[in-house]
Amino acid sequence: MHSLLDQHPRASLGFFPTPLMNLQRLSQHLGGPRILMKRDDQSGLALGGNKTRKLEYLVGAAIAAGCDTLITGGATQSNHCRQTAAAAAASGLECHLVLGGEAPPTAQGNLLLDQLLGAHIHWSGEWRKGEQMPQIADRLRAKGRNPYFIPYGGSSATGALGYVHAAAELKTQLDNLDQRISHMLFASSSGGTQAGLIVGAHQAGLNCQVIGIRIDKEEDADTPYAERLRTLTNETAALFGIDQRFDADAITLQERFTGQGYGVVGDTERNAIGLLARTEGILLDPVYTGRAMGGLLRLIDEGVFGPDDTLLFWHTGGAPTLFPYADALLDKPH
Repeated sequence: MHSLLDQHPRASLGFFPTPLMNLQRLSQHLGGPRILMKRDDQSGLALGGNKTRKLEYLVGAAIAAGCDTLITGGATQSNHCRQTAAAAAASGLECHLVLGGEAPPTAQGNLLLDQLLGAHIHWSGEWRKGEQMPQIADRLRAKGRNPYFIPYGGSSATGALGYVHAAAELKTQLDNLDQRISHMLFASSSGGTQAGLIVGAHQAGLNCQVIGIRIDKEEDADTPYAERLRTLTNETAALFGIDQRFDADAITLQERFTGQGYGVVGDTERNAIGLLARTEGILLDPVYTGRAMGGLLRLIDEGVFGPDDTLLFWHTGGAPTLFPYADALLDKPH
């Protein structure tokens, strides 16, 4: 498996392997099942997160192509943009971020970190998924720059290779502990993490169900998210260098927990963040991991998972966004 991954250029940006933890106090509080956590919030690049794994391959490809600038986009508090800015700084590249919304009076959370990391920020109003990146890239080329285009969330086949590698890393850790998992769960948004884990779990022989918990409502698109995810999964498999093709049955999504929409904190997120903080001393974020863990807790409450199951929750980071969401998180004190 590693020999196939070694064929692709990769920048060294993170601290790997990330820790694998047993959430014993949370499991006891719930009365089962057993819950493990993969701590990609500890990946080391500018306060960590899952995008570090993707960026190792994306920045590697950018450098191999002779590019001198990274350009990507996302919401105002994008974890992906913060880690891209850090990856650019660590690699000696210029960084341009296309952020949805308008410049706030005071920079907080990820936006503050973007600025400290030296990113050039372009505000794009109602567009929060980097829709204006092509035009900005054209302007950069006209100025003599050679930009490398990183899609929303870093979710290309190249970026997804980071999570093919992550699945192999997890398998080694589980084997060393003589552990097996029945289900793997995580926040699913732009698709790269899930695509990489589907391919990687298959190749590593993890023999578990890979379940993405949607954190965003389906927006107007020509193709449903599940179909786009399947396409990305097969593109990742092809780039990785295997003949395996994945059909619709390989894509498992829980889409019931999107609440009032992207970045809107409700009881699901608030309760999950508070419970993990009080039982394990672990901080989730209000947009991705808080919503995904909230969905996981609901599924346990509904009996989808039983006391004999062993679940793996992938903590994909995002703690800097806790601060801009302070009022929403403290709306209902515990």
